[in-house]
Amino acid sequence: MAEETETGASEDTAVIDPTLAERVSAENMRLLENIDVQLTVEVGQAEIKIRDLLRLNEGSVIELGRLAGDPLDILANGTMIAKGEVVMVGERFGVRFTEIVDPATRMETV
Repeated sequence: MAEETETGASEDTAVIDPTLAERVSAENMRLLENIDVQLTVEVGQAEIKIRDLLRLNEGSVIELGRLAGDPLDILANGTMIAKGEVVMVGERFGVRFTEIVDPATRMETV
C-alpha cells in the first residue's frame, strides 16, 4: 500500500514531464500522418424497397433526401469531418471544404 507524504501525495504517484508527453504525442502524430484514409463525398441518401431496387435500369431516377445546393457531407473512413460543395478541377470533379467539423468532435466518433 502506498504511503502518503506530508503534502498528501502518494509516494508511488507518477509525475509526468509535460515536455515528454508533448514529444511522445508529436512522435505518435508523425506515425499517423502517413496512414491513408478513404475520403468520400456523400451527395445524399434514399431508402427504397428491394423490389424497387430490382426494377432500376438505365435512366431510372431516385430522389435523394437532400436539397439542391445543400452542402455535401465529406467523410474520412466513414466519419464526417466536413461539409463542402462540388467544384470543377480541370475536367474532374472536386470538393471545396466550406465547414470543418471541430477536431474534438471528430475524435469522439473514431
